[in-house]
This record gives sequence, C-alpha cells and structure tokens, in this order.
Amino acid sequence: MSDGRQNQFHFDTIALHEGQTVDPITRSRAVPIYQTTSYVFDNTEHAADLFKMEGEGYIYSRISNPTIDVFEKRLAALEGGVGAFAVSSGQAAITLALLTIAKAGDEIVATSALYGGTVSLFTKTFPRFGVTVRFVDGNNLAAVASAINEKTKAVYTETIGNPSLKIADIEGLSELAHRHGIPLVIDNTFTTPYLIKPILFGADIVIHSTTKFIGGHGTSIGGAIVDGGKFDWTNGKFPELTEVNPNLNQRSFVEVADNRAFITKVRFELGHDLGASLSPFNGWLFIQGLESLSFRVKQHVYNAQRVAEYLAKHDQVEWVNYPTLAGDAQNSLAKKYLPKGAGSIFSFGIKGGLEPAKTFINSVKLLSHVANIGDSKTLVIHPASTSHSRLTLDEQLRSGVTPELVRISVGLEDVDDILADIDQALKLASQTAEKVR
Repeated sequence: MSDGRQNQFHFDTIALHEGQTVDPITRSRAVPIYQTTSYVFDNTEHAADLFKMEGEGYIYSRISNPTIDVFEKRLAALEGGVGAFAVSSGQAAITLALLTIAKAGDEIVATSALYGGTVSLFTKTFPRFGVTVRFVDGNNLAAVASAINEKTKAVYTETIGNPSLKIADIEGLSELAHRHGIPLVIDNTFTTPYLIKPILFGADIVIHSTTKFIGGHGTSIGGAIVDGGKFDWTNGKFPELTEVNPNLNQRSFVEVADNRAFITKVRFELGHDLGASLSPFNGWLFIQGLESLSFRVKQHVYNAQRVAEYLAKHDQVEWVNYPTLAGDAQNSLAKKYLPKGAGSIFSFGIKGGLEPAKTFINSVKLLSHVANIGDSKTLVIHPASTSHSRLTLDEQLRSGVTPELVRISVGLEDVDDILADIDQALKLASQTAEKVR
C-alpha cells in the first residue's frame, strides 16, 4: 500500500499494510527480510544516478534496505509524517536528528525533564561537537522563550518526560519555536503514534526509541526519526539544507527532496558517515511490532490505570505521578493531548525514602528489575541509582528524580497478578521503613 492511499485508511490498517509492495516474483504476503549488504546496479549510469540521488533503488544497506524501507514508510504514515529514517537506537536517532540541524557554535533549547541518557548526551557529548544545550522548565514558556537566541537551532522535548511524567505543551512549544524560525523536535517514545501524533499539534521532527513499545517484546534495539515535512528550511537559518551541494550535482537538499529535505539530509550525510544503521532483521521485528501496536497499547493503558489507582490508595506509597489520576495537576494537559490514555509508564514514591525504595525493587518476583520500558512484561527501576545516576543531584532534581522514586512500566500480564506482586513487595518495603526511622 505505497500508492498514496494511506489517508483513506485508519490506524490499524496502515499498521498492517503501509509501505509494502508485494514482491512480484515470490508473491510473499509477509514482508521479506532482505539480509543483504548491497544491490546490483543495472549499469554504470544507474549506479551514478543513485549516488547523485537522481534515481530509484538501493546502494548499500548502511543507507537503505528494502525491509527497513517498509518499516520507515509505515511508521512515517502512522505519525503523519512525510518520511522516516530508522537507525540503530533511540540515542542514535536523537544524535543524528539534532546534529543535522546544529553544528559547532550552535545551541539547542531542551526541556529539563528528560531521560537521563539524553541529558548525559546533551551535557557530556554534544559540547565535544561544539553544540550547547540550554535546559529550561518546559512548562514555563516564558523561560523557554528567554533561552532562545540567534544561535538556537531547535527546541527539544519529550511528549511525556522520563521519569517525571511532565506532559509537554506541544502547541505552546511549537508556536514559540516557529515564532523564532526553528523546529520543535519531540521524543514520542512513551506514547507512540497510537496515543498521540505530535505533528498534528505542530511538532516538526519526531524521535522514537523503537526498542520500546514499537518493538514491544524487549528483543531488539533501534530508533527512528520522522520528518513532519512542514517546516520551512528556507527561512535563512539553515543554509546546509538550501545551499548548493557538490555531492548533489550542484543542487541543494531542498531542491532534491522538497518537503523531505531534512530526512534526506539525515540519511545521506550523518546516516551515511556515522553508520548508525538498523539491521534488516531488527527492522523486520519492528514491523511485527507495529502490526499489533494499538492492541498492546490499549491493554498497557488499562493495566497502568488500574495499578496507578491501587498505588494511590496504598498506605506505603507517598505519592503517585500519573496524569490521568483524579486530581492530578496535569489532568487538563492529559485530556487535551492524550485522550486515549497517558501510556503505561509512571512513577511513585515509597514512604521512607531511599532504603525502602531499594527494598521494593529487590523484593519484586513477577515484575522485572530492568533498564528498559515498553516491554510486554512489567518492569521496575530506581532511576536515582541507575538511569539518572550519572547526573548531579541538581540535574536529577531538574529531571524530576528523587531518592524515593520508583519508575514502573506496566506490562500485559493479568493486572491482578501485577497488583499481588506489588503488594507483597510494598509490605517488605514498609518493614525497611520501620527500621530506618
């Protein structure tokens, strides 16, 4: 279904069909795994045209691959974008997307409530490339505006902050970014395009760690960048996309690819040069994940709501941070942006602080103590001592991480079994709390 008809179909149909043209030789119904490094050219002219981006076809699987091509088209269609580039991890997706926009001397404004690995990337690695990232409270649009200057090339946020659960005001951030002639880049891993399509609210570039819900089963590492195709790269701030490029037969990326200029540049420059390619097999597994995405996410959300409500009433729990709980401060944002649910990942605080929180983590039996989210199995972790441990105390607090905080990614097990395991672990945590008083 690659003939432009996707706008006629609904989410689940697109998730099953988009991007695939049935192989005329084998007539395979399932998408084949093209486990190949390279492709035969018709002749020297055909090869030359492909290298100048003037023809259709494949060159080398570091750049593109037929199996991954299906996955990219399918994910782009589900997000409402014009194109996608699948890469080796979510971190690779963030890196390639932002370094395509920003070069040495440039700046990025990022909301502070981010995944610890992203904060580390921005504070430790990006400065080595000469790119400065300024962190601000994403819920304070005035603070975001004051951080933007003539060097700023993008605003970056997460749909739902990890693990703070702060919901981004996507419309507010996009209007602000566009007023300054820069794109809004948003990580949509927590929610997937089933719960929200950020492009519809003004986002320009969407990032995914496809490792999480899109894969869904904890078997594959991958990432993806989706181009919304609506940002005006010709506004004078992004000459790398508009100036003549000798590798493009003296044309610019905008001339070659029009509204797909950004994603084309990502693929054929940093994608080519840094080689953060996704394997065909992992791409094929992500295709399987997309086909069941909506059904899994619906159950994830149902289970998460049940678990959050249970924890909110538990006498060993200090607080629960889940936007769709009654009385939560983010109810209005959740209703606006996430009417289907706020995903299955949230945080809660164990009474007594650090030691009872550690006891809880060490006492779960059905739940898994894992540095991952979005698996079909329920996962828990203590961010302050793991995913955010490389951050300073101030950086942890800005990210919403406190000593008593436990992050849970609610899976697809029977919810009563999940609750039973949580209950027995909380009882043991309460014993630790008594000892440390």
